[in-house]
Amino acid sequence: MSVEAITRLFTRSNGEFVFARWGRPIAPIVFGVEDQTIATVKGAVEAVVTLAGHKMAETDPELGANMMWFFLRDWSELLETPDLDRLIPDLAPLVGRLQAADANQYRIFRFEPDGAIKACFVFIRMDEIMSDIPADVLTLGQAVQSILLWSDEAFLGSSIMIAGEDGPVLRPDIADVVRAAYDPVLPSATQSETHALRLQARITASQGPLQ
Repeated sequence: MSVEAITRLFTRSNGEFVFARWGRPIAPIVFGVEDQTIATVKGAVEAVVTLAGHKMAETDPELGANMMWFFLRDWSELLETPDLDRLIPDLAPLVGRLQAADANQYRIFRFEPDGAIKACFVFIRMDEIMSDIPADVLTLGQAVQSILLWSDEAFLGSSIMIAGEDGPVLRPDIADVVRAAYDPVLPSATQSETHALRLQARITASQGPLQ
């Protein structure tokens, strides 16, 4: 992947470059689905965390759970979730915007003082489009989009998955970026575009010399 392509993955629609990765072990919790789907979600998170070389935990000592997944049929269900408005300020206006946009997914991040990701809320409205996606594909895609603070335009018009021999798999170029992003030598958060150069250098080094 070129430096320009990597830069676009972390350049927001307002033109600002923002990179952040998780600074603490990820402790997921899932609401609104049966136990089988909960296992699928946690399996997807574990697969992406393993790809990144990061860590998972049963609980977060400060938050209890720091990656919260909500599956719902209508955005109004969020307003009925006990204490969610205490975790997400301005919840009612947010629900109104999601309804107006007819959105089927949304993610909210919280950050450490140094800018690293502290928590992530993943909201999935199971409309016809989402319901047609196999659970393992849906959850893997959402887990990838939650492992880094990607641009809000990173995957517009393109899929994060491609066809594999046994079904859809994560795009290799995106997998390369995730692995490089968690290099312990790199900062957990930065707004410097030169970070794309450092990511690209690590991707190139990991692929070895050309044959």
